Amino acid sequence: MGSPQEKYRKLQEILRAMGSVLVAFSGGVDSTFLLKAACDTLGTGRVLAVTATSPTYPESELNEAKRLAAAIGATQVLVESNELEIPGFSHNPKDRCYHCKSELFRICSDKAREKGFSFVADGSNTDDLGDYRPGRVAACELKVRSPLLEAELSKSEIRELSRELGLPTWDKQAYACLASRFPYGTEITGERLNQVERCEEFLKGEGFRVYRVRFHLESARIELCEAELPRMLEPTLRRRTLDFFRQAGFTYVSLDLQGYRTGSMNEG
Repeated sequence: MGSPQEKYRKLQEILRAMGSVLVAFSGGVDSTFLLKAACDTLGTGRVLAVTATSPTYPESELNEAKRLAAAIGATQVLVESNELEIPGFSHNPKDRCYHCKSELFRICSDKAREKGFSFVADGSNTDDLGDYRPGRVAACELKVRSPLLEAELSKSEIRELSRELGLPTWDKQAYACLASRFPYGTEITGERLNQVERCEEFLKGEGFRVYRVRFHLESARIELCEAELPRMLEPTLRRRTLDFFRQAGFTYVSLDLQGYRTGSMNEG
């Protein structure tokens, strides 16, 4: 299998062979690491970061992506991708991610052709081979490369290497777009996305590091990491949370005793 450092050298070989690359850049752990590796390996002139703004992408994440791209020294282009306009997306079918990624990668492919970049790359890694990932199908169909996956890098190795490279994202919580907070079949609207985003920003502002607000019509289900669960039961914080979530439009607010886990909406 090789050490993380050996896999990083393999990643650099893959990137050098690509020549130039457009990175689908969200500002998350994986795409930030890929962007940094690409810029360090190829030089900033042969790399372009493309970030899609959309109703499912929180303002705070966009601002962080801008800061990260600037810190790395990468050229960044913002493009608009409104998933709510994709036919069928708002009905939240099980292949929702497929439609979203198809739109994103189509925009990226057009931009790569326009700007003269050889490949489009995303931050998929070996951890993405588990769980239910219809977005991977879209990547394969549109010939999007996944250099981290090709180098056999896992999420934990990407975090370790990110730390060595001095990237602030090395311990950032895994992020998925806001659409992942809704059960399949529940309609996704701009208003509901805003409702979830406001509540998650509240939890972030209260100092929680790992959190999700799952939308169940009039109910909000809060997922926190196991270590942070007890804090939410502190009376004044519990009351503050309840008041804020109710003002945001939820009638009931529950704390998931199982805690945070990726893909909890796939459990059914």
